[in-house]
Amino acid sequence: MSLDLLIPFGILLTLVIYLIYTRSKFEKDIVQLYEKKFEEWKDTSTVNDKEEVPHKELVGLLYKTKYKLHIELLDEKVKPTLEKGKFTINNLKG
Repeated sequence: MSLDLLIPFGILLTLVIYLIYTRSKFEKDIVQLYEKKFEEWKDTSTVNDKEEVPHKELVGLLYKTKYKLHIELLDEKVKPTLEKGKFTINNLKG
């Protein structure tokens, strides 16, 4: 009686071992494929890892006296830019 159940159990056990082996092999192949594709993508991508954030630099001070604005420059290199009117105004208070 025990021999009758041993044969199907052996077949089931070998089938489970085979499926586990093929699954792990398939997963390794897929991981290698995706790693290879990722390396190819890194070589051909145009995405910059480090986007340059424009840094702020203190170049002058702005004072208000009565109805006039006075600008004191700490760096004379920005004077032509200021005279051309190439600047933006941002409100810090909402």
